[in-house]
Amino acid sequence: MATSSNLPRKCRIASRRRKFYFRAVKHSGKAARSALNLIVYSGLAVLALLAAAYIGEHPGHLVLALSGVLLALWVLFVIFTAYFFRDPEAMVPNGPNLVVAPGHGKVDTIDTTMVEDFIGGECQRISIFLSVFDVHVQNSPVTGRVAFFKHKSGQYLNAMRTDCAEFNENLLIGIESIEPRGAKVGVRLIAGLIARRIVPFVVDNDPVQRGERISLIQFGSRVNVYLPKSAKIKVNLGDRVVGGQSILAELV
Repeated sequence: MATSSNLPRKCRIASRRRKFYFRAVKHSGKAARSALNLIVYSGLAVLALLAAAYIGEHPGHLVLALSGVLLALWVLFVIFTAYFFRDPEAMVPNGPNLVVAPGHGKVDTIDTTMVEDFIGGECQRISIFLSVFDVHVQNSPVTGRVAFFKHKSGQYLNAMRTDCAEFNENLLIGIESIEPRGAKVGVRLIAGLIARRIVPFVVDNDPVQRGERISLIQFGSRVNVYLPKSAKIKVNLGDRVVGGQSILAELV
């Protein structure tokens, strides 16, 4: 376990409610870099297509005629990509034993389930659906250590299906909390019909702080949180939550 001196430093108080956020947090800006890569590569593809049209001359007449449309579509793609990969700072609540939402979206499942990996049996599950209009950077729900890290390949069913975790590509990140010490909290990142890439920012044995960025899922997805049966749930079905900020539960 990393010592407190090795963890990111708490920064200035964000409100009178004693919430705080981290300045220059680990993984800050990674979503923006992913967006920039997509924008640059798509721009190069448009330029390559136009260049091929000039070189091909006659076969390229149609492409040249549509050059204005192609450029307009690319500009729209740039705007959408910049919006999709936005990465706001979380106003992390400061309090003992709190579990915050790992993702932005709508809570559409609260139940109990069996998770043999890491959790080792029955646990409580809170599932959050992320539409294409939600922020897609995920945050650590608790402070602790990444004690389990398992990727599973699979299908790309619509993430609106609450059972998609059984079939879709997913990554299970298990965190051993230090508050209370040793409590196990699992976060399952699930690819969807459009979301075809899960980009973790952490690896096995990494220390993490509550609210810290831990991953990115591109274009629509789902995040499941697995909690001990003793945890007190603080959200309701239909609630919209903010990653790294909204309180999901309290560990006891």
